[in-house]
Amino acid sequence: MRIRFANANDLPRLPALERAAAAMFANSPYPQLVHWSLASEEIQNGDVIFVAEVDNELAGFVIVRPIPEAMHIQEIDVHPKFARRGVGAQLIDAVENWTRAQGAHFVTLTTFDNVPWNGPYYTRLGYTKVDRESASVALQAILQAEETAGIAMAHRICMQKQIMKESKS
Repeated sequence: MRIRFANANDLPRLPALERAAAAMFANSPYPQLVHWSLASEEIQNGDVIFVAEVDNELAGFVIVRPIPEAMHIQEIDVHPKFARRGVGAQLIDAVENWTRAQGAHFVTLTTFDNVPWNGPYYTRLGYTKVDRESASVALQAILQAEETAGIAMAHRICMQKQIMKESKS
């Protein structure tokens, strides 16, 4: 498996991979996400994208958005054909290493706590839940945008992993 920064040739291939990964939500509490808008079609200036290749085939990707003192995982998808092979974990590891190199203190994300490949998965990778009330302003804004977009919020959570100790000045 190879993890690398995405290039211009990768970008048109991301939506199909994202749609295939979203199909996993069909039998979850959130079947509406199967046909949800695609983050890979809404990439913003400043976003960083890593891709995973297995045997020269695009297996997954992660979109990372810088926010104050953190790098936020905006979207991560693994094609079901490559599920349970460590693709997601290696993408997240790349994000964490890159975050550390950028001098940011945390990697953050929002997810569902009641979907096995969401909250419980990130917990296994060392991420901890952040109460919405104590979340950073940036994370609260992300949650508000998700709620405005119509994402069910009852089981939506913020999570983070400390990457670098904050220096005391």
